[in-house]
Amino acid sequence: MNNNNWYETEEKRQLAEHIISLEKSALDKWFKGDSSGYIELWSEQDFSYFDSVAPGRIDSHKEISDFVRGAVDGKLFADSYEFLSPHVQMGSDMAVLTFQLHAKTTLLHMHYNCIEVYKKEGEDWRVVHSTWSFIQPMTNDFGNVKEIV
Repeated sequence: MNNNNWYETEEKRQLAEHIISLEKSALDKWFKGDSSGYIELWSEQDFSYFDSVAPGRIDSHKEISDFVRGAVDGKLFADSYEFLSPHVQMGSDMAVLTFQLHAKTTLLHMHYNCIEVYKKEGEDWRVVHSTWSFIQPMTNDFGNVKEIV
C-alpha cells in the first residue's frame, strides 16, 4: 500500500510526516552516541517503555533517561540505519507510529519492531509509550496445533 493513501486529509498526512521526522531526528542523534534526542522527545509527565534489553517495563522519564544515558551515550554508534515501513495512525491528540529499524552498531546489530505512542502536550508531540521488540524467527512449534473448531 502506498503511504500517501493511508491519510484521509492533507492535514493528517502532514502530521504523519511531522511525527516521522521527530523520530528520525532522535534516531540520527542516537546513532551518534547521543540519547538527548529521545530524552527530549519522551514525555516527562507520563511515560512507559518496553525494550528487549530491559528486564521489565520502565515507568518514568527519569528512569528511562538514566537507563539510556548509561547504556548509549558515547557508546552506541552506527554509520547508517534503515527506517522501514513507517506508518502513523492518529486521533485528535494521540498518534501511534510503527516502523522497523535495522542497524549494525558498535554494541549490537539491531533488528527491531518499534511502536511509539505520541500524545500532544501543549503545542508539542511527545512519546508517552515506547516498545522496541527484537525481530526474530518464530520459535514456537505449531506442528502439533489442535484444531480450534
